[in-house]
Amino acid sequence: MFDLTIPDETLMAYYQKGDEKAFAELFRRHKRGVYNYIYRYTSNSEESEEIFQDVFIKLHRASPTYIPSAKFSTWLFTIVRNLCIDNHRKKRLRHNVSLDDTDDDTARPLYDVIASEETSPDDQSSDQEISRVVAAALEQINEDQKEVFLMREKSGLKFEEIAEVIGVSVNTVKSRMRYALENLKKYLEKSGYKELNPKNNR
Repeated sequence: MFDLTIPDETLMAYYQKGDEKAFAELFRRHKRGVYNYIYRYTSNSEESEEIFQDVFIKLHRASPTYIPSAKFSTWLFTIVRNLCIDNHRKKRLRHNVSLDDTDDDTARPLYDVIASEETSPDDQSSDQEISRVVAAALEQINEDQKEVFLMREKSGLKFEEIAEVIGVSVNTVKSRMRYALENLKKYLEKSGYKELNPKNNR
């Protein structure tokens, strides 16, 4: 087990030198964020499992090209994003709220607000219903807004990291996030989940 203070970039450098345990530690650190992003992007568990496996296979194969001076999470989520986009394109060919509107990178993520991992059995059905509503809401916003929202809320990337992954300015990322939050709020309020707006909980 590696010390948590060891940066991802250092672990990747270890793995490039043949340390298999370093790769296992990177997988442990990032598996949840990666899977959460993929699942919310696809809304399909089978597709998510396939893409999830492909991500770490591709990471393994591309590891010799990684430059340790580059931020690992940015490099990883570039792979994740590209695989999700490829999968979406293939599907189209085959088938021819932290609802927090601030720019604060310390804002509490939406799913920390509405569905804690430690919810009691009595609350689980309610959380599942809320998750279904949020998933439906995500399908109502455009792809640019959705991917920014998911990278921020489900995977915990900072705005600067998201900008680097998708190749736009930080201001563009923040603008897309704002629009995503506004559109999600409207949908959630129409669905009877007005209380999920943190402005009503402050």
